[in-house]
Amino acid sequence: MTTQPMAGTSRTSRLRPYTSSRRRSSWAPWWLLSPAGLVMLTVTAAPIVFLIYTSFTDYNQRSLFTGSYHLVGLRQYSVLLDDPQFWRALLRSVLFTAAMVAGSVAVGTAVAQLLTRLATAMRLTVTIVLILAWAMPTVASSLVWKWLFQPGYGVVNWLLTQVGVFGDMTNTDWANDPFLAYLSIWLLIVWQAVPFIALTLYAALTQLPLELQEAARLDGAGELRVWWHVALPFLRPTLMLVSLLSVIWDFNVFNQIWLVSAGGPDSATTTLGIFAYRTAFVAFRIGQGAALSVITTAILVAITALYIRNLLRSGEDL
Repeated sequence: MTTQPMAGTSRTSRLRPYTSSRRRSSWAPWWLLSPAGLVMLTVTAAPIVFLIYTSFTDYNQRSLFTGSYHLVGLRQYSVLLDDPQFWRALLRSVLFTAAMVAGSVAVGTAVAQLLTRLATAMRLTVTIVLILAWAMPTVASSLVWKWLFQPGYGVVNWLLTQVGVFGDMTNTDWANDPFLAYLSIWLLIVWQAVPFIALTLYAALTQLPLELQEAARLDGAGELRVWWHVALPFLRPTLMLVSLLSVIWDFNVFNQIWLVSAGGPDSATTTLGIFAYRTAFVAFRIGQGAALSVITTAILVAITALYIRNLLRSGEDL
């Protein structure tokens, strides 16, 4: 004759394994994410905290050797805000970023629209070329670009001289003229940014329902009106996203400007990135350079917050 276990004992024995297993499973994702989290804290969070802390100190070249520095509160920020060079660099950064983003998005949108009209073989060829251009390191592409615009033997100067529209440009030094320096850097950055924007917008265009375009054409709309009233509203979230990313990337441009013009001539192409580099690593006012970096980050965070707010208001998914 078998003895039945007590009801309470049986229920407890059945619940214990389930509860402990559930507790273990709830902690499992955190254990799996912990290595990546530690790496992120080490390479991202810790440097940001150190940067903010340094911006409140007088850390300079002497501090690199002696390790001694003093907390100065908001003095580094007040010095920057009173410096006319900071405001000129900020204005250059804003205007140049607007020009680069506008050019990159306009050309990228045109290339994306072109990809939708090419045959398969030609579209594949253009896509490969875009990927190769996008994958080229900025340092290498900037050095090649500077060589193309060199006076005396630059290919661009030779081609423009052969065309004859601008006269003899063989010995034109693009880096020593403010307008030409900005133009060459603008062309370089737009060339580098177009592949990502074009391929992203092309991917979005492939999701556009064809029946919407056909319905607009049947109603008598031309191709321009179909693009403006059908394709553009469909692309608006993607356009906002690539525009935001372009603002962040272009606002922080350093390699291209430094390698092409080094911020010259006479600081004409000195944006915030160049100004921060010269302040921190040329003049060795590291605390002031850290404050400048914090201000730049705050501006970009404000722009990103504005974009997310507009995105949420429009009801689009993040």
